[in-house]
This record gives sequence, C-alpha cells and structure tokens, in this order.
Amino acid sequence: MKEITARMLLYHGSYCVVEEPNLDKCAKYKDFGQGFYLTSSKRQARSFAKIATTKAKNDGIIPANTDCGYISCFKVNDISDVSCYYFPFADVDWLHCIVAHRRKRVFVDLRKQLEDYDVIVGKIANDDTNTTINAYMSHVFGKMGSSAADKMCIGLLIPERLQDQFCFRSAKALSKLSFQYRESIVLG
Repeated sequence: MKEITARMLLYHGSYCVVEEPNLDKCAKYKDFGQGFYLTSSKRQARSFAKIATTKAKNDGIIPANTDCGYISCFKVNDISDVSCYYFPFADVDWLHCIVAHRRKRVFVDLRKQLEDYDVIVGKIANDDTNTTINAYMSHVFGKMGSSAADKMCIGLLIPERLQDQFCFRSAKALSKLSFQYRESIVLG
C-alpha cells in the first residue's frame, strides 16, 4: 500500500473537472465514508471517469450527448499535521470498514474508531467488486462478520489485483491538495 507523501500525484476521475473539491458534494456512503476519493493509478482514474460520466448521463445530470469525462490531477503538499489511517491489505478490517460505511448499523464501533481521521487509505472496492460485497452484505456467504463469510468474500475479491484509493475526509486534508491539471477522457 502506498503511503501519502509530499509531492505525490493523485488522480480523480469524474464526469466534470474538479479543481476545488467540496466535501458537501461528496457522497456519504462510500467505502471509507464521505470524502474526496483519489487514486495513484491514472488508469483507475480513467476507468472512474468513464463510469461516472455514463452514470451521470443515465441520471440526467449531464447531457446525453456528452462524449468525455475528466481526470483531475492533484499534488499532495506537506501532510505532517494530517491524521492518516492505512489499510495495508484488503483484509477483514478493510472489508468491515467498507461495509460499516455502506450500512449504518453494521460494524458501528469500527466506523466510530475511524471518525477522526483526516485521510483513509486502502484498496478500492469498485464496480468490479460491488457484486461480491453486496453478496456478503446479503449474507450469501454466511453471517456477515463470521470468519467463513469474511474469508469467502475476501478470497473472491482477489485483493492483490485491487488498486489503491485515498479518501480525503476533512477540510484540513483537502487543504493539502493542489490542483495540477485536467485531462479529457473520451468515452467508448
């Protein structure tokens, strides 16, 4: 797992250019909670841009004839005074964190333990993994939180193939990002 360092470049894929992230516009029930999500993988950001643009078109947020999405690139500034929590692996704690942020009444203690962190870093649970995580939350693999269900879910996710994600969850964390450039991503 990559740790955040000064001068590191991170990428955000979306249907629009984001130069100044706003936490109020960030969805609440994402993997690591409400925050601005980035990745160190430009390829992953490109995939997100395409997916987000298609969803925005389908939801009527942007015109149906929109033919491109965007990658917004940010440089990380000095983060010495920012509290960061790292999930080095896609393990049981990581899985429970994701579920805790997607379902209010599950793994509440873990979610509360993470509330005060400015940034959470870990593997990404993206559209490719949602089916497996939804099956886990529906008890398809057994009781959620049981050793057997946890092991089955994590095994199916093929964690070694998952990219990273960085969730900037506070105004303090966002102040450590400086917009660098944008890149258009043609759909198709």
